[in-house]
Amino acid sequence: MANSEAPLSRTPLYAQHLELNARMVPFSGWEMPVQYGGITGGITKEHQAVRQQAGMFDISHMGKFILTGPGLMEALQGLIPSDLSQLKPGEAQYSVLLNPKGGIVDDLIFYYEGSPAPGEQRFTIIVNAATTEKDKQWLLSHLDTSQIQFQDLSLKQILIAVQGPEAVATLQKLVEEDLSAVQRFGHRVGTILGQPAFLARTGYTGEDGFEVMVSPEVGGELWRSLQPHGVVPCGLGARDTLRLEAAMALYGQDINDDTSPLEAGLGWLVHLDRKGDFIGRSVLESQKQSGVSRRLVGLQMEGRNIARHDYPVMSAGKSVGVVTSGTLSPTLGYPIAIAYVPPELAKVNQALEVEIRGKQYPAIVVKRPFYKR
Repeated sequence: MANSEAPLSRTPLYAQHLELNARMVPFSGWEMPVQYGGITGGITKEHQAVRQQAGMFDISHMGKFILTGPGLMEALQGLIPSDLSQLKPGEAQYSVLLNPKGGIVDDLIFYYEGSPAPGEQRFTIIVNAATTEKDKQWLLSHLDTSQIQFQDLSLKQILIAVQGPEAVATLQKLVEEDLSAVQRFGHRVGTILGQPAFLARTGYTGEDGFEVMVSPEVGGELWRSLQPHGVVPCGLGARDTLRLEAAMALYGQDINDDTSPLEAGLGWLVHLDRKGDFIGRSVLESQKQSGVSRRLVGLQMEGRNIARHDYPVMSAGKSVGVVTSGTLSPTLGYPIAIAYVPPELAKVNQALEVEIRGKQYPAIVVKRPFYKR
């Protein structure tokens, strides 16, 4: 019987990951490094490198779109709850695509690049690897493709995230332009190793740093060039513990098509008073008025008991919610998690329990993010 599963994709840095003794795992249809061998000392050391110095991640598996055309900003406004109209060229907005139920199609970043021609706008959009094709079809079905040009660079460009307190200064050694002039959530086209690069001061770790989009040839050279400067290669394992400490959602695990941004603690992305109609608006207006049935909260576990994905959250002996992500925080030294619970149990210092292998262990609701730079 033929294997019906599609083969895993590999990023252009695959061979370099193997050279660094990476443990490769399937992730969102890609073969990706979860951690590296002796060179880094494992997930905790990779995590600490990002918190204390600088680490780099191959995130080339993520979707990369460039959209250009007249009325583009206004068209995108109808797909998200956030207001893009205040963006200046070189600025970006994190937001969510919404379905008619107010559920999250994906979370993504819109980088506004300005007007390449009078009356036109240009955006670079970075989306999750698992939803690249879904997002592409969603955007194409809701935009006027006779007017708007859609470029899919997902397999044509490398994306490397350089993150940590020393990331910007280290990357500056390889970049001609002044990176200090790029504000947080800003971006620019620059020159890295003498070649063109898209440089965005964004990330998924809770630290300062840049995400760099370049050609595969330049990306391979950049990955090699950063290591002698002390930038530690990091895999998906450290990426997950870092983003969870910063309380950043993982699509498909913490948020999905059945989650609204108001339930997921992303109310700051919803600008009902600043913009007109968008897909899912009526649902969010109703939720804002009557409240939501569940909220995403941060949990701190007692002792060393780790709450994992899908573990039940308990109160007074009853199951009241579910853990979506959990880990032992390398920075804080205790287990943390995020979970959906009823609004009345979502208050800070609320005592709860998490069921782990049939036993209930104490947890307390805490403020998010767990870690802040």
